[in-house]
Amino acid sequence: MSAYFDDLEVRDPAERERDLFRRLPRFLADAVAAAPGLARWLDGVAPETVTSREALARLPVLRKAELLDMQRQNPPFGGFVDARALAGQRIFMSPGPIWEPQGQGIDPGQGARAFFAAGIRPGAIVHNAFAYHMTPGGFILDAGARALGCMLFPAGTGNTEMQVEAAAALKPTVYCGTPDFLKVMLDKARELQKDLSCFRHGLVSGGALFPSLRAEYAERGIEVLQCYATAEFGVIAYEAVDADGKPLPGMIVNENLIVEIVRPGTGDPVEAGEVGEVVVTGFNPIYPLVRLGTGDLSAILLGASACGRTGTRIKGWMGRADQRTKVKGMFVDPKQVADIVRRHPEIARARLVVRRDGDRDAMELQIEPAGDVAPDVGAITATLRETTKLGGTVSAVRAGLLPNDGRVIADERDYSA
Repeated sequence: MSAYFDDLEVRDPAERERDLFRRLPRFLADAVAAAPGLARWLDGVAPETVTSREALARLPVLRKAELLDMQRQNPPFGGFVDARALAGQRIFMSPGPIWEPQGQGIDPGQGARAFFAAGIRPGAIVHNAFAYHMTPGGFILDAGARALGCMLFPAGTGNTEMQVEAAAALKPTVYCGTPDFLKVMLDKARELQKDLSCFRHGLVSGGALFPSLRAEYAERGIEVLQCYATAEFGVIAYEAVDADGKPLPGMIVNENLIVEIVRPGTGDPVEAGEVGEVVVTGFNPIYPLVRLGTGDLSAILLGASACGRTGTRIKGWMGRADQRTKVKGMFVDPKQVADIVRRHPEIARARLVVRRDGDRDAMELQIEPAGDVAPDVGAITATLRETTKLGGTVSAVRAGLLPNDGRVIADERDYSA
């Protein structure tokens, strides 16, 4: 069997670049004709001139806050979707809320390539613990696994004990989900005296795979690799392994995507190796997004991967260019913190601190009182869960104790440990 998903992965990098920018002008011309919102956004741009990275870099970066505003003005998609292609498709809602249509084809998020690079082959049974509710994550990886020829159990999120019972009976060899939920399942299985030694591979996303956690999985006989995915593009980049099965540095950018790293707050590409915001252009005819700023930080790695794949490598997810932060696979936005403060007038200021509690993400909302009345910590804790859909703690601090640095969300997780 081939060591690669297809020949596209090992073609000459110059050939890949020529192919992408040969296709881009025609794609842009068709896209602006089909999506009036994109046409307004790119007003004055001649598609036939966008034939290089330099030309692409002259186009504006579309950031999610702007897309959100346009969707509110022109619901549900802000004119960025080819409405003729929506029949028979699903519509998803990501935090914001931002609305997204399902892509066409058997693997619109290009997940099969990531599964293959993680050592997963046709016939494997995959336990998919990504959410199928409202957001597209579960469907993106579901489609990728089935396109590869795997059988898939759509476990979804939560119900840990039921998931353990199901996995112990079905004996899947592959776990797919957020990095830390696999440990939750394994620990629960030990508590219930259930055997989950069936798991041999994992493909994770939606959060950082910390080195200590990957090492613990390896000790349990599970080779876990990660991919970087978003609702808009599916799998943007994925890890690969060397001849001995050890994860290689960085992530390989998926085919059919143009990835740039730009200076945060601008559209200016940075030099290779410099950390900046990930900006992506895709070729999805239903949802044509051009230079979408993901808000994620990364950097280009020089040279090709030792696995033989020739695609551009990025360092992977390195944090957020803005304060929007991913916790347990879900984004938490400063606007959500502001909403909590509005709903509780006894709060003068608030700061959401994200840390690691062992091998899991943990949130603490630190609040300063607005006056002499003590904040109702229990009620605020309930509002935190209702607003973010995530559990967390609330602690009151003395007035003036929170740093005056403009940060509403502080990510204090150590990504090197």
